Amino acid sequence: MKFLFIILFSNLLFCGNCFSQLSKQSGTVSFTYSEITGIGFDSRHNRRDNSDVIRVDNTYYVYYSKMDSSETAGYWATIWFAISENEGFTWQEKGMALGLGEKGAFDSHSVFTPNILEYGGKYYLYYTGVQPTPGNAKGNFENNSVNDFTAIGLAVSDKPDGPFTRVENNPVLTISDVPDDFDSYRIDDAGLLKRDNKIYLYYKGRSIVHGEKGPCLTKMGVAIADTPIGPFIKHPTPILDKSHEVLIWKSGDGIASLASFSSSINYAPDGLNFSPIYPNLDNIPKAPGLYRPELNEETEKDKIPGWGIALKNKNKRVYLVRFEMKQQ
Repeated sequence: MKFLFIILFSNLLFCGNCFSQLSKQSGTVSFTYSEITGIGFDSRHNRRDNSDVIRVDNTYYVYYSKMDSSETAGYWATIWFAISENEGFTWQEKGMALGLGEKGAFDSHSVFTPNILEYGGKYYLYYTGVQPTPGNAKGNFENNSVNDFTAIGLAVSDKPDGPFTRVENNPVLTISDVPDDFDSYRIDDAGLLKRDNKIYLYYKGRSIVHGEKGPCLTKMGVAIADTPIGPFIKHPTPILDKSHEVLIWKSGDGIASLASFSSSINYAPDGLNFSPIYPNLDNIPKAPGLYRPELNEETEKDKIPGWGIALKNKNKRVYLVRFEMKQQ
């Protein structure tokens, strides 16, 4: 099943090596969505919040949150992975990539929203972790806006199939201890980038001062390190407002990003100072991950991705679909 969305671009050239540049040419970009097998609709499980896609030799890998069909949110998930040999049209689920952390650990209740990076011949799996609500008499997770803090963890493997082992300095990124900061309550949804011999970890943040309104007020931040395991130093201020889902990719000499709340594509020559290239888009992919060759050292570095995986909601079920992004 496919359905086509056409987005008119009046003065943006979406080209193979210069997405960042404005052009006098006009054009359209189409998003085509396809149902997929293997990790698509499933009567027993929900899948969501997938990683970007990498290719190792001739095999594509994607990682995602998986939970029972009774749960639709990632706060009750573990991380699984699947492979494809035909550019993401059909997938084979291979198994769990990362289970829950030990009792008392920051990730002992759920691990979710994974992303992947290859660096120096190793595979780095970044993820969000949460523990049961502190003080809950039954040891349950409440998903409240008071003390259900999240953090970003990291596990490493010599192979994309795993096994993945948690690093000793977990979590690698934690919330701010300044209440007014944009990331003083939740940090989530890592997006990775190799740039100028540094590792950029983009993430979304929620402030504790926003309380129950926090999910609608998330912003994107970035932390930078010399190596994939950190230590990561946060940029002092958020770099993109209205960005609940973090999606970034290399674009020419700079970085492009899709902001979900504002439905806009943005660009930053330095990877920090984003400005909208095209605002108010319609029908953008939900919680998408792109096939990003630059995340893998064995594939092309600068090719702009043309397809990816995103989530779909239908009848209180959550599952994954494939999308393509093409210029016409």
